[in-house]
Amino acid sequence: MPALRALALHSQGLADRPNGESSQQDIYETIEQIGCVQIDTLQMVQRSQYLVLWSRLGSYDTSLFDDLLSGSSDAENGRRLYEYWLHAACLIPLTDYRFSLPEMRQRRESPNHWRKSWFAKSENRELVDQILSHVRENGPSRSADFDRGGPKRGAWWDWKPAKRALEHLYNQGDLMVANRQKFQRVYDLKDRVLPGWVSHEEPTEDEATRHILEKSLLSLGVCELAQVCDYTHTKRTVAKAILAELANDGTFVQIQADLGGSNTRDMVVHLDNLDTLKRAADGDLTPKHTTFLSPFDNLFWAKGRDEQFWGFDQILEAYKPEKIRKWGYFCLPILHNDRLVGRFDPKLERKTGTLILRKLYIEADDVPLDSLAAAMAETMRDFMIFHDATELVVENSNPPDFGRMLLNSM
Repeated sequence: MPALRALALHSQGLADRPNGESSQQDIYETIEQIGCVQIDTLQMVQRSQYLVLWSRLGSYDTSLFDDLLSGSSDAENGRRLYEYWLHAACLIPLTDYRFSLPEMRQRRESPNHWRKSWFAKSENRELVDQILSHVRENGPSRSADFDRGGPKRGAWWDWKPAKRALEHLYNQGDLMVANRQKFQRVYDLKDRVLPGWVSHEEPTEDEATRHILEKSLLSLGVCELAQVCDYTHTKRTVAKAILAELANDGTFVQIQADLGGSNTRDMVVHLDNLDTLKRAADGDLTPKHTTFLSPFDNLFWAKGRDEQFWGFDQILEAYKPEKIRKWGYFCLPILHNDRLVGRFDPKLERKTGTLILRKLYIEADDVPLDSLAAAMAETMRDFMIFHDATELVVENSNPPDFGRMLLNSM
């Protein structure tokens, strides 16, 4: 079990302590290593995409991250990320752009029922043409730049018509996200967004699926064969034949994974990670990093692996009614060396610079609390710097004494 956890954490860039100030190249290489970063709107603290990088790099300049999406398309070290669907809405290295082309084609030629019925209406087709012409003639545009054309009803998916048209053009690849302003997408023509070095050579669907599955397993380190699909929400029915091919040709190496006790499972490791697995098994790869993870962190994308490897049930409760939440609104799991030892529900009071831990849970009975408090305090100081916070408040702690121990160690 320790070797499996070590490989998983190493593959995710979570095994080692941050090594000083991070450059834009460090940020980019981290995203390359984990394949992509999911975007989310929740911001009790920094938004998830920024937290994912902080967990691996420590405090960094978030504008360097933003510039990887919005930088100049002509500069040598300009735009290197694009936004599209992978695990969810994600930021992805532009070196992988061509592997999104089959998905864009599918959304154009075989849209789902909702999109097909929407586009079947002549007024919507006309609107799409008008929106595309507007962007072509006027440059980067947000949905807010267009009149609503009807009453606002307030539901999340009840977008105004222009927003639907923009998303239609984005989904099928005619428009891309050039940048974000106050988290709102700014759309532009793909030819004006894509740097000249980006390949437009479209692979077959099977080639794209194979590429995505290989990158997924490299980023996961080790998991069950079917869990490889979870990393990018690839349908298992679509991936089944490719997964079998990858296993049969030796690219995915099958191992018998000892999960403790008498529990063993068939799992896979990418051929390129075999040496790393051996190092982990020999004790040469020992995670020594204490950090806090976004509930959307890539580490949790293989369904069920949190329970298998760490005995930890990772769950986001933000969309549950408050009365049925067990842990809290936006809990951050606590990684300590190779263990997930607890979680806390934070709220940043930006005006006062106060970071509030509304609930703090330590769930590992066999971890010395004094050494854990010291390690968490060091990480918490950096977390507060990253959030421009100057005061820490712990409202509730379980065990009760641990919150005091943490504060005394700060």
